[in-house]
Amino acid sequence: MDIKGEQRPIQKVFCDDFVLRVPHYQRPYAWKLENAQELLSDLLAFMGGGSTKVDELPPYFLGSIVLVKDDAWPEAEVIDGQQRLTTLTILLAALRASTGAAFGSDLTKYLYQPGSLVEGTPDQYRLRLRDRDAEFFREFVQAVDGPAKLKALTREIPDAQQRIRENALLFLRELDALPVERRQRLASYLVRRCYLVVVSTPDADSAYRIFSVLNDRGLDLSHADILKADIVGKIDGEALQKAYATKWEEVEEEIGRDAFKDLFGHLRMIHRRAKLEGTVLAEFRKYVVDKAPEPRKLVDDVIVAGAWAYDQIRRCSWDGQSDDATQAKIEELLEWLNRLDNEDWVPPAIRVMQLSADATKVLRHLEALERLAAFLLIKRSNVNERIHRYANVLEAIENGTAIDAGGPLLLSTDEEKQLVDALDGEVYLEQKVRVYVLLRLDRALGDKGAKYDVDTITVEHVLPQNPRDKSEWLTNFPRPEDRAWTHRIGNLLLLPRRKNSEASNWDFGEKKKRYFTSKKGVSTFALTSQVLKESAWTPDVVARRQTEAIDTLKKVWSLK
Repeated sequence: MDIKGEQRPIQKVFCDDFVLRVPHYQRPYAWKLENAQELLSDLLAFMGGGSTKVDELPPYFLGSIVLVKDDAWPEAEVIDGQQRLTTLTILLAALRASTGAAFGSDLTKYLYQPGSLVEGTPDQYRLRLRDRDAEFFREFVQAVDGPAKLKALTREIPDAQQRIRENALLFLRELDALPVERRQRLASYLVRRCYLVVVSTPDADSAYRIFSVLNDRGLDLSHADILKADIVGKIDGEALQKAYATKWEEVEEEIGRDAFKDLFGHLRMIHRRAKLEGTVLAEFRKYVVDKAPEPRKLVDDVIVAGAWAYDQIRRCSWDGQSDDATQAKIEELLEWLNRLDNEDWVPPAIRVMQLSADATKVLRHLEALERLAAFLLIKRSNVNERIHRYANVLEAIENGTAIDAGGPLLLSTDEEKQLVDALDGEVYLEQKVRVYVLLRLDRALGDKGAKYDVDTITVEHVLPQNPRDKSEWLTNFPRPEDRAWTHRIGNLLLLPRRKNSEASNWDFGEKKKRYFTSKKGVSTFALTSQVLKESAWTPDVVARRQTEAIDTLKKVWSLK
């Protein structure tokens, strides 16, 4: 492996030695205002405010960049470091625009090498961005009049270009607030005393390996960015590379960068069917990339197809063919799944959504998946138990046996009994369980289209947890066995607001009138409306309500 690494000041990076090009498959420019502000503040702090000669100032290290480059030619493909190189170019352009005509013109050579009329050569830009952003970058940053045009720009532009614009305007504002002499000193400090470690190799595979090692150790790229370089970079032909880089970016933009990053963890589970033991990056490479027939099929059949399914899951939407009733049921089940306190169910859900165009088949699998996920939630199964079960489910989905008799997506007779027993117990004591179960019950009792804002919903006791001495509550619930109903479903209801600890001990009539209803004397929850119809609250009432609630939940989850 022919690798060259050397420390270079910025003036020896943005120079004739390099023609830096960002390839199609790299992620868009993503530095936020706070990142740009931090860089500028750090540079000013390291430079200090004294009169020390620039060449005697402490150096500032900007990290490393990784290039594919042959020593015989200046052309260099940027594998890692394009975010820093782009930001440094923006800062150089802002300094050129704010340090005076004579001084500023001397900075142009770090942005582009002017062409020659005599030699018939065009301007040669030191850094060329991805095709999507290259022309914008030349016109509004690298060109001499670019920053002025950028200030006047009002049209809508893509996110990456908007980040470029925001950071350029930030630099211009911050520099304008400094004395001209300090701006000029900063420009000199930047090009002479700020350093990058330039790692280059003529072999693309070697560059990708270096890139991966550096980023596995904590630099700011996600595994999705690294895998993009791995996968798209290995597609034969520049035109196909460009097309698949565009496809990758469009999918990432459509579902969102964070969700796209999470997708790779879910796809890893689909293929690995075991708990993560290393990193998502390492295991995705081993169990997905290395087993794919070729990179284009990996992008099309695994990543894009997975993103399509994952996006529907997150949006609680079914985009396939179906009648309205089936679509509504699928989307309701996705809504319930998204209310769970974990995402271990997502990989099976992705495979279910990819099963076929048969919406009825998808619905049957989702009904079983939501019931299983609810069982694991209510039983408080730990992460290892959940992953083991879902691994079996994934294998059965691939074999077409997930909902066959005895299939792992179905509950066994014993598991159904465990679920019913748990529902008949002190549900209130598990916060995440109680909200899910009571919302599920409320939907079954009331408006099937009801929407819930879980952040503001609370679960309240009718019989309070700590009734006061000589209260109506102790009259109606005198024995400990009577008060054993306290944390069970029959004694619970939902409120659309935070609890009032003082109100919780009011007598039943006062609670109904002042606490359990809105100003109009009604409740938004079917479960709570039932309580309002009771004239008194006694152990017999709670026992009846408990039986009714359990029977309803049995129907919800098709339990025997």
